[in-house]
Amino acid sequence: MSAVLTLLRIRNLALVEELEWQLEPGFVAVTGETGAGKSIIIGALQLLLGERADKSLIRTGADLCTVEAVFTGTDVRKLNPQLAEAGIELCENDLILKRTLSSSGTNRQFINGSPTTLSVLKNLGDELVDLHGPHDHQSLLSPETQLRLLDSFARAEQQLEEYRTHYRHLQTLFAEHAALDTAETAREQEMDLLRHQTIEIKSANLVASEEEEIEKRYKLASNSKRLIELASGIANRLSEADDSVLAQLAETQRLLRELEKIDSSTAQFSSAHAAAVVELSEIARTLSAYAEKLDLDPEQLAALEQRVSLFETLKRKYGGSIADVIVFGERAAERMRKIEGRDAELERLTKDIENVRAQMNRAGEALRKSRLKVAPKLSENIRRNLRDLGFRQSEFEANLSALDEPRPNGFDSVELLFSPNPGEPLKPLRAIASSGEISRLMLAIKSALAEHDAIPLLVFDEIDTNVGGEIAHAVGAKMQTLGRDHQVICITHLPQVAATASSHFVVTKDVSRGRTFSNLHAVTGKSRQEEIARMLGGKSDSALKLAASLLKERP
Repeated sequence: MSAVLTLLRIRNLALVEELEWQLEPGFVAVTGETGAGKSIIIGALQLLLGERADKSLIRTGADLCTVEAVFTGTDVRKLNPQLAEAGIELCENDLILKRTLSSSGTNRQFINGSPTTLSVLKNLGDELVDLHGPHDHQSLLSPETQLRLLDSFARAEQQLEEYRTHYRHLQTLFAEHAALDTAETAREQEMDLLRHQTIEIKSANLVASEEEEIEKRYKLASNSKRLIELASGIANRLSEADDSVLAQLAETQRLLRELEKIDSSTAQFSSAHAAAVVELSEIARTLSAYAEKLDLDPEQLAALEQRVSLFETLKRKYGGSIADVIVFGERAAERMRKIEGRDAELERLTKDIENVRAQMNRAGEALRKSRLKVAPKLSENIRRNLRDLGFRQSEFEANLSALDEPRPNGFDSVELLFSPNPGEPLKPLRAIASSGEISRLMLAIKSALAEHDAIPLLVFDEIDTNVGGEIAHAVGAKMQTLGRDHQVICITHLPQVAATASSHFVVTKDVSRGRTFSNLHAVTGKSRQEEIARMLGGKSDSALKLAASLLKERP
């Protein structure tokens, strides 16, 4: 079962306070007097299709506006891959879309109860609803739209995407080739700089871990004179001077021994004193050795000073630490290798460009053949629909021509040409002045594409404007035919069109308690006959009889 819009629920949107619209498959007509609010239905659908909205749409006095739709049928399962990718609950037989607007400016949207984004809602809506209004005729004049129509009829969307993949890849390769193929002088200047940088860093023989050790050694070496003076002075005072500490301690040790001879309990003092003498003697010896070690050769000091100076110079140029300088040097060397291998890289890119260009050309030619094959079929199909819509001897042609160079959409451009009357030359659609003609042409094209179109719901908003009489009957018949394969909603002012619908709804505008309300209700039997009569100009006996006749003609 194809997906069908079974329910549209609106709350506090413009003149609608609350509306619950249950729909059936087939051709659904919506009528009503001018200004009754028929456009609100279109507005509600546009919201559900992801159109931008603002709080001015909220009914005066309300804080929140809500629009909700339910699509039913097994075909909604085809959308499950998209839903899964967006993290949304999958469909069984129902797909529920909801959009809310608040007076505070907060907008929210939901699919199957899961919060989602406007872009996801819009992408999903594009698969469900095809909406055509009076202003959509202008898009038909666009060459891009015309080419898209031809591709849709040819079912060439996958071929077009394959071509575009190769086209985008080719543009990327062109950009890489141009970036590498810079001016020779600039290349040589960059090479000179890179060569200088890599040689300077490499010749320093840097090791990331040596910086701390070298700086420590330099600090000691640069202060060696003072350190020798301090160490030697301490050692001299401890042991070498005539009045050294150890010389004086020898006398105190003699006195302690005499004390111990008299009082043996003082032996502990003598032992502690002896230990202290040993410790001080070791300190004096160690300091003397330390002072001798610090007596560095001036050449060694100069070498350390030069190394530290080199570190500071390199860090100032290339990074905050020796590790950073090493990384900079590696990158400079890699860049130099790439530039040195420029010719080989350019040769590789050139080969890649030729390969991808060949792939793009094959895809482009295949796409062109598909377009050339179906262009006459599309033209004939549209001519047949135009004859059904009153253009008995009109001509229509989808004229395909080759472009001078490849474009994102292929090697071709298309121009839809139309001649409404015999003897008149075919002209581009943009040269057609009559809105009635362009409306019928739009319907003819949509009818031709409908057989190839998987979108379940087609919505037409007054595209039958400026037609009447026998043509109005033809428009109604065409809508009825479309309704066999699609659900069709048509907002119309033509009784001939409304009479052919399988179901008919009327929008009314009522005033209650000083407020204006738009309402929607189904009409059947006598009430439908009266609505058709109203559209014919009144509820006179003749209008009612004509309305009955129109309804009887409906298959």
